Amino acid sequence: MARSAESVRAVIKAYDVRGIVGEQIDEDFVREVGGSFARLMRSEGAGAVVVGHDMRDSSPSLSAAFAEGVTAQGLDVVAIGLASTDQLYYASGLLDCPGAMFTASHNPARYNGIKLCRAGAKPVGQQSGLQVISDEVTSGVPAFEGVAGTVSERDVLDGYGEYLRGLVDLSGIRPLKVAVDAGNGMGGHTVPAVLGGLPLEIVPLYFELDGNFPNHEANPLEPANLVDLQALVRESGADIGLAFDGDADRCFVVDERGEPVAPSAITALVAERELAKDPGATIIYNLITSHAVPELVERQGGVAVRTRVGHSFIKAQMADTGAVFGGEHSAHYYFRDFWGADSGMLAAMHVLAALGGQDGTLSDLMAEYTTYAASGEINSTLNSAEAQAERMEAVVATFTDRAVSIDRLDGVTVDLGEGTWFNLRASNTEPLLRLNAEAPTSEGVGAIVDEVLAIVRA
Repeated sequence: MARSAESVRAVIKAYDVRGIVGEQIDEDFVREVGGSFARLMRSEGAGAVVVGHDMRDSSPSLSAAFAEGVTAQGLDVVAIGLASTDQLYYASGLLDCPGAMFTASHNPARYNGIKLCRAGAKPVGQQSGLQVISDEVTSGVPAFEGVAGTVSERDVLDGYGEYLRGLVDLSGIRPLKVAVDAGNGMGGHTVPAVLGGLPLEIVPLYFELDGNFPNHEANPLEPANLVDLQALVRESGADIGLAFDGDADRCFVVDERGEPVAPSAITALVAERELAKDPGATIIYNLITSHAVPELVERQGGVAVRTRVGHSFIKAQMADTGAVFGGEHSAHYYFRDFWGADSGMLAAMHVLAALGGQDGTLSDLMAEYTTYAASGEINSTLNSAEAQAERMEAVVATFTDRAVSIDRLDGVTVDLGEGTWFNLRASNTEPLLRLNAEAPTSEGVGAIVDEVLAIVRA
């Protein structure tokens, strides 16, 4: 069935499919997306698609409808059931087949969506398949005249845990007390399978799978959603706190004082560990990551490559450069040893290994990787692309005479020199302008934020 191009574009975005269930996304829609994805993958030689889903109420029925679309086009489906997104990527790599993960990640309960990948967890973004799918769903997916595919089930959770433990050996670390906030998301499913049996005392919080998120949104990027974990760390005397988002592909870290650790600092720590194993390797960082990351990489003899924000873009750079690791300030972490895909769990294991391999506190350890003050991501709601573009150009005009450089790799990045810079870009998934700023001091950051927001929110 043909759909309006506008309604399809509203859901099939730059690097995933996402919308409000019942309004923008339903079983008929995802059935057509499944059919179009299957046609595309069949044209590239695939014979099966692995499908997983998160704990949202709508995920089982939507993933089943997607599977119907895939099998109607002659491809088989391997259903792995409840899974984190990185568990789905593991299955795609293990089985060497394309994958589809039903999740809306950190979005509220009324949302759902699909993250698609090719065999070996290779990305599917707007320019690498999503535009083709969008066009085909708009015009109507052609019927397949051959034999329909079949659906089989496979449990890959234990294998996923074993694989990750083979990449980062935690068996010899000192005992650690680890507070974990799963946010009623898929971390409650994967943490016991991966970290159980290690010299870790897990203090669990909100491990019950509940797609209605009764305690707080599963978006640790928002400070309000870290409050419960921070309190738990302090009350329990934990050495470290971990917070996962809804589909558990992102992991945020809290130190023993209950203070958040910047994802850029985690990126720097993991980059240093990976460069120790592979001297001279390439490290990817996105353009809102702290400048501390490329500076560390270059000091350690590695090659730092800057990219735009978004998993499909950074995965493409990982593949093109053969990078050993990539990090984003949103707490997505990508590993060559994990098919170039992102895994918050694997990043958490690197931090646990670094912490457990020495006697100091996490705050002391991470101080080495935190050399600048940062604003974090500050969002401003602007409901039209025209309004977003107008405000961005007004910001550029204000700073042009003071800037050392201005680039438009992703939104606009203004470098003011001496370690001070900011990026302003439009969200790919929400009607927001996102601001990130960095400077040598918190006062410098505050001054930049105040000036930019005065223009954006005028």
